[in-house]
Formats: sequence, structure tokens, C-alpha cells
Amino acid sequence: MARTKSLYSCSACGAQSPKWAGQCSECGAWNTLEEAVATPERHARVATGIHYAGDAGVTTLGKVALEEDTRFSTGLQELDRVLGGGLVHGGAVLLGGDPGIGKSTLLLQTTAHLAARERVLYVTGEESLRQVALRATRLGVSAESLEVLAETCVEAILEHAQQRRPRVLVVDSIQTVFTEALQSAPGAVAQVRESAARLIRYAKLSGTSVFLVGHVTKDGQLAGPRVLEHMVDTVLYFESDGGSRFRLLRAVKNRFGAANELGVFAMGEAGLKQVKNPSAIFLSRHHEPVSGSTIMVTREGSRPLLVEVQALVAESPSSSPRRVAVGLDANRLAMLLAVLLRHGGVTTADQDVFLNVVGGVRVGETASDLPVLLAALSSLRDRPVAAECVIFGEVGLAGEIRPVPNGEERLAEAAKHGFRRAVVAAKNAPRGGHGINDGLEVVPVQRLQDAIEAVFRG
Repeated sequence: MARTKSLYSCSACGAQSPKWAGQCSECGAWNTLEEAVATPERHARVATGIHYAGDAGVTTLGKVALEEDTRFSTGLQELDRVLGGGLVHGGAVLLGGDPGIGKSTLLLQTTAHLAARERVLYVTGEESLRQVALRATRLGVSAESLEVLAETCVEAILEHAQQRRPRVLVVDSIQTVFTEALQSAPGAVAQVRESAARLIRYAKLSGTSVFLVGHVTKDGQLAGPRVLEHMVDTVLYFESDGGSRFRLLRAVKNRFGAANELGVFAMGEAGLKQVKNPSAIFLSRHHEPVSGSTIMVTREGSRPLLVEVQALVAESPSSSPRRVAVGLDANRLAMLLAVLLRHGGVTTADQDVFLNVVGGVRVGETASDLPVLLAALSSLRDRPVAAECVIFGEVGLAGEIRPVPNGEERLAEAAKHGFRRAVVAAKNAPRGGHGINDGLEVVPVQRLQDAIEAVFRG
């Protein structure tokens, strides 16, 4: 009999080692090596019945035939936006998120739309077919033509897929799928990697679009080896601010479109509903002016988004004042407060500073610099910023206000929502200086002190 061989795979990076060690030699992670039994595996051509793409031989790129209809809509505009315009033939999409956030709900609603015009195969490894049918009834989706399969063996899944030839294949979830070629349990590093590899290979050779659902660990990362994210074409994260009914679908990787695209959904009794005007939900129009609040225009992928930045500056009871930022970079906050001291003449050395972006949005661009400083100054001085004023701009260490990309689109978004005044970098202002854009007065500033005077004048 063939002698079985034990290998140890790193759950962080997927690297293999012939013996156990406390630290992975490839990625340096500790206590991540897990035992897996490796057995002689039949060739992939025999195991899956699929031929490699290389069997076609070497050719030139100019001779590769391109299809005109390379994308097709999922039926949900917000999902299409995040995917870069729709699903791509042969594309592999990995969808991750916390348990219960709505991953299966989103895919069931999506596949129900697709099944009305395309052949779709929904493979469930965590629920029975009755549970899937009950969810569809509760959501009120019409899924009579949706083909479903309760299976966890990847060889059986591929066999059914080759027989049915669906245009879209959904596997919920990849951690429950296993291959008979390996003896380790489902969810092990080797099983997740090999099962995903076979499904992705099938997608590339058949032209079927594949959705893989992935669990998220306590650290907010997709469970399993990180190499799984490199294998797929698109990685989507389903996020939510604790207790909120709004769900943010974010693309962190997309080979066929822009990364960092954002789709917004609202969870209700009838499932997920698309939010086509997310700026409205992130803005809380106060009945009366309040200090410590500014409105900025950020960009998520190709979409300009109006969000509210709130600051609370209060006298610190300790000798080490706190700097807390939710939705923003805490290190950049400390740097901006130093710029405020040096070039604005305002000290916060004895003050606790708390920053928050309303709605659970995380802003990672430098356009938030000026709104953050003016919100903190507004709270410190207890002087509200005008409700009809929108602000964006990068603040340099020398106190200059630098322009940010796509300034015209940001101003157009602010004008669309009824804002009358915009304080921006001079190079982001329309030509001619103080321009008017659909009733929007644009105030260009070059220095931090200029911005402070423009916002708090009078």
C-alpha cells in the first residue's frame, strides 16, 4: 500500500512544511501550521474531467478571439457597480462578510433575478434545500427556475455543473466544500485551496461565472489561506456598522474594474434593498446648527459620496490626552492636529479629540484633512459650521491646502444635494476663481489660515 505522508499547511499563507513548527517560515505567522494528510492524487484531467487551457497550444495575443458581450447584469445595480459593470464570463468572485450579515440573502436575490433569463446553479453546503426554499419564500423572490443543489464534494459539484452547464455557479460556502483527493477535513487549508482551485479552473475553461462565499474570522479577514484571495478575480466584502440596517458592499480587488467601489444596501424584512442615493443616508441634517460637524465629499471608487465628519474636543482629565478616530486614520489625525498648532495657532495638547465618520463609512483619502481640522476647531471653539457649506481638501505639513482628484465631480454632487457654499483648494475651484456651479458658491483657499477665516468669518 502507498504510504501516507503528513504535511503541515499554514492557515495564513498556505505554505506547506514537512514538519510542524511554531512559526511559518514563509509569512512569519505564529501557531498557524495545521496537519494535513497528502495522498497521491490523480491527474487533474482525470479527477475533474477538465482539460487545461494550455492544451490549445501556444498562440499570439492578437489571435485570441474576444467576445463583444463580455459582461452581463446581475439585476441589482448596486452589485453591478461594485463588480465594475456586471459579471464577467469565466470570472471568479469571492464574497466575504461576518456571519448573518446577509451574504446568502444577497446571492439568493441575485440568482433569482438571473434565473429569470439565464441558467443558474446554486450549491448550498451549509443549509438544506428546504431552508433555502423557506428563505426564498420569506424574501418574496420568484425563484421557480433557480436550480439548487445540496452538495459539498467538489467532484460531484463539477459533475453536475458539466451536465447542467449553468451560466452562473454559486457555492455557499467554500469552507464547507472538500475534495476526495485529500483526506483532511472540510475547511482545512489544503481543502479550501484545492477546492477553490478546481472551481476557478472550471470557470476559466467553461466561461461560467462563479460566486464563492467565504467566512470571515474575528480579525475581519477571510478564513483560510490568503492565497485564496489571489486566486480569484474579484474580492468583495460585505460590511455593516454594528446594529445598523445598512450594508456596505466593497470591492477590495477587481481584475475587471475599479477597486474600492462601494454599493449600499438596506436590510429589511423582505431582504436587501438597494440604496441608490447613499449620500442622503450619511447626512444627518440637524434642526439647528451644532458645533463639531462638517460635510465633506469623498470618493468611493467612481462614486462621489457626501458624508458627515463629527468631532468632539473636550478637556482631558488625564496627563495623556486621547486621540480616537473612527472611520479615519488615527495617525493622520495626530499629524493634522500638529499642523493646526503650527500653522493655525490652535493647541489641543490638553484636549481629548474624538473623530467619527457618520454611517460607518471608512474614509481613506486625503480629501478628509480639511474637514477633520475644521470640525475639531468648530468643537473646540463651540462655533458651528454653516449647514449649507461643504468642505474638502488635503492639508500639507507646511499648512498649504492641496487639491484632490475629481474636484468637479465632487462639486457637482454637492450642488445636486442643495449645498450653497464649498470651501476647497484653489486648484479645485472652477476657472475664474469664485465660480458659481448650479447655485454653489466655490471659495478657493490656499492656506489653512485662509480656510479657517472663510469658514468662521463673522
